[in-house]
Amino acid sequence: MASATSLTGWTRLRDGCHAWIAGGDGWGMSNAGLITGRGAALLVDTLYDLRLTKAMLDALTPLTATAPITTVVNTHGNGDHWFGNQLVAHAEIIAARGSLADMRQVGPAEMRALTAMDNPAGRFARRIFGRFDFTGVEPALPTRTFDGETVLDIGGTEVHLIDVGPAHSAGDTIVHVPRAGVVYTGDIVFARATPVVWHGPFARWLAACDLLLDLDAHTIVPGHGPVTTSETVREIRDYLTYVHEQAALRFTAGMPVMDAAHDIRLGRFADLGESERLAVNVHTVYRELDPSLPPLDGPALFTCMAELSADA
Repeated sequence: MASATSLTGWTRLRDGCHAWIAGGDGWGMSNAGLITGRGAALLVDTLYDLRLTKAMLDALTPLTATAPITTVVNTHGNGDHWFGNQLVAHAEIIAARGSLADMRQVGPAEMRALTAMDNPAGRFARRIFGRFDFTGVEPALPTRTFDGETVLDIGGTEVHLIDVGPAHSAGDTIVHVPRAGVVYTGDIVFARATPVVWHGPFARWLAACDLLLDLDAHTIVPGHGPVTTSETVREIRDYLTYVHEQAALRFTAGMPVMDAAHDIRLGRFADLGESERLAVNVHTVYRELDPSLPPLDGPALFTCMAELSADA
């Protein structure tokens, strides 16, 4: 398995780059980052609820007292990377255009509805998201969107934003600080956890991994899990390639999607956390191979994962 550094809370990287590493594993325990320049700072992502985000921001006070947060970048539209935005709404909030579309589709109200359902999807959602409190969360959407790539100047520090999606989601931004050799990947990289392909195509995610490797950054801050290296990027690439190949074989054989998800053996990837995400990934492969297949909504996808999780 890939090497990673197990640290939690704020950790200093280099050249004004810092990482907030979630103090636990599992769904929704996301990371964030801070890039400081002269008199200004950029925050990469907020967290899944207000309590967690406030604790993170409070811990930042020694840094932001002299370099206040003027810019926030949301790497994508999953709530665990932006539901805390209202606590930094004074800053310019930037995201890729596709990320904004996802935020408008699934916000805190939809998450409250999902976790209140009295069915397998709701029970599974309560089990994995029960540690979070979505009450009081109000959408604070990006005030600026971009397409492709844009470059920011944060108090003299050059920061590159690159939208590598659609892949994990409809828009996936990586945040690269060239002089520091640091890249914040959002959910293009999961360290020690299973990637989930909500959107796809797989080819875009594989291309994003190749782009990350070409950047030759020595420090990778993943969307989930500990600070790591390019070895984890290769591991994610290998997982995605393997799952696509295995799902495609079963699609060609006429196997129904959930039968395929139950049938696939993960081999060297079996130790990755949240393995039930395979159900979503197989469904995404099937839809790539047959675009006429209807997409599943969030509750339906959570029902599939609940079924697979019950068999784990």
